[in-house]
Amino acid sequence: MTTVLLVRHGLTASTGQLLTGWTPGVGLDERGRAQAKALGERIASVPLDAIVTSPLDRCQQTVEEIVAARAGRTGPDGQAAAPVVEDRVGECRYGDWTGKPLKELEKDPLWPVVQAHPSAVRFPGTEGESMLDMQHRAVSAIREWNTRLGKDATYLVCSHGDVIKAIVADCLGLHLDHCQRIIADPCSLTVIRYTPLRPFLLRLNDTGGGVDDLLPRPAGHGASESDAVVGGGAGAGAAPPEPDTAKGAEG
Repeated sequence: MTTVLLVRHGLTASTGQLLTGWTPGVGLDERGRAQAKALGERIASVPLDAIVTSPLDRCQQTVEEIVAARAGRTGPDGQAAAPVVEDRVGECRYGDWTGKPLKELEKDPLWPVVQAHPSAVRFPGTEGESMLDMQHRAVSAIREWNTRLGKDATYLVCSHGDVIKAIVADCLGLHLDHCQRIIADPCSLTVIRYTPLRPFLLRLNDTGGGVDDLLPRPAGHGASESDAVVGGGAGAGAAPPEPDTAKGAEG
């Protein structure tokens, strides 16, 4: 099983105010740095085979904090994972919308289409991208990294809100038009485990909590890696019951 930790970049001074897009030079503010440092410390115990990042400054700076928190730690191969830039997990290209205030864009006739039917949207201007094209490139990147790293890998991808939502929609078998029901807050952690049969969404928009369930599983843990839990399961951190108390404990 390949496990992907999807991290949205931390806060910038313009987050929630401007549609930054691919505007260069937009980095984390103090809040964003603190968020990234906290996340890095929280997941420092999780072995990573690779760290992949969008080329945009806010993602690379988020990754810098995550790497700093892992100082002295190595990946499963005994080497520390060095960040790799991957253009395909970069932000959606918003074309003429780039850099505009969200309050202004809310009045644009295209805004309700973005909200209700993102699969029909191509952003205006020669640099504008369709949301379907964005989803295709991002999901293709994830699938190719899965293949490159192998079925036992765990790796991290630092990207952007709309990109993460599109990847999650694909994971859940949802039409892209449903991606606006998904939330990816700044510096949140979303985790997908890919198996030969289907992906499993382990976490969504997680901004706190432990990471024991993301550590490598022991060999021979039971059912097929592609099987869904039937009956609810006991959770990743639960110890198996003693033999004399296991009887009649199902349901």
